[in-house]
Amino acid sequence: MADLDIGVLLPTMSTHNGRPGDVSAAARHAEELGFESVWAADQLIAGTGIPVLESLTSLAAAAAVTDRIRLGVGVLILPLRSVTWVAKQVASLQHLSGDRLLLGIGVGGDRHDRSWAAAGVPARERGRRTDDALRLLPDLISGKPTHLGDGGPANNPIQLSPPATVPPIIVGGMSDAAVRRAAAHDGWFLLGASDDIPAHRVRLGTLAAANGRVTPPITANAMVAIYGDPSLPDRPAILKSLSDPDGMFGIPVEYTENSLTHGDTGSIAETLNTFAACGADRVVVTIVAGDWFRQTELLAQACQRL
Repeated sequence: MADLDIGVLLPTMSTHNGRPGDVSAAARHAEELGFESVWAADQLIAGTGIPVLESLTSLAAAAAVTDRIRLGVGVLILPLRSVTWVAKQVASLQHLSGDRLLLGIGVGGDRHDRSWAAAGVPARERGRRTDDALRLLPDLISGKPTHLGDGGPANNPIQLSPPATVPPIIVGGMSDAAVRRAAAHDGWFLLGASDDIPAHRVRLGTLAAANGRVTPPITANAMVAIYGDPSLPDRPAILKSLSDPDGMFGIPVEYTENSLTHGDTGSIAETLNTFAACGADRVVVTIVAGDWFRQTELLAQACQRL
């Protein structure tokens, strides 16, 4: 079977009446279990206001207690932020982590409309703001003099210091614009079933080839609940939590069954093998229920079957 990198989403979110998990302990645990990467979800106000920790701050905490594991943000809602501050944070995180960052970026979704109001950013401008930021980010991170093009005094260039290695930029989203951005950068973070990946890879490869580039790697997402954890709810309860509009996921009820992989370590391994066979280069696993630490131990057992 082709090599497949496995990442896990850190417990930076919780239900309305809960608290996010211990990010530092979770990152150490994931590294000890041998996973390739840990990831932090990103949002200013998630859904209807569920608790969510800021993503880059969470990854800084993870960097401080780990040595090897890659640190992914999946995905940073780029147009909500000043591009210069993003560049400064990314460069700082690269220094703190020893160049372990995987910079996922996206334009944001409609479920998080409160974020746009809170940040004072018109959602209708998110595509343009994302393209502008992507154009500027590499030079800002690497410490090159950069013209922001904002009509400031003499449009003097901005130069951030210390410079840092530009991390891989992995573009999330399923729109035509998202695929175009992914083809021009270092990867695509896509959603959906593994069966759709071959067609998506062709779509991505065609756009990359038109720009004289090789097809970037594909990062997929799997939502799992694994038997062997006494705290795991039954399947109806898990599906209900996935479709809860006030919950962490807010998936339309008609998609919940196909979104969830629920079973023993053998069935989880089979799902991951299918992702690899269909052309995914990495799968970021979201633990949707149960005890995060026990679930990741079971996931590591499943990975031994790959």
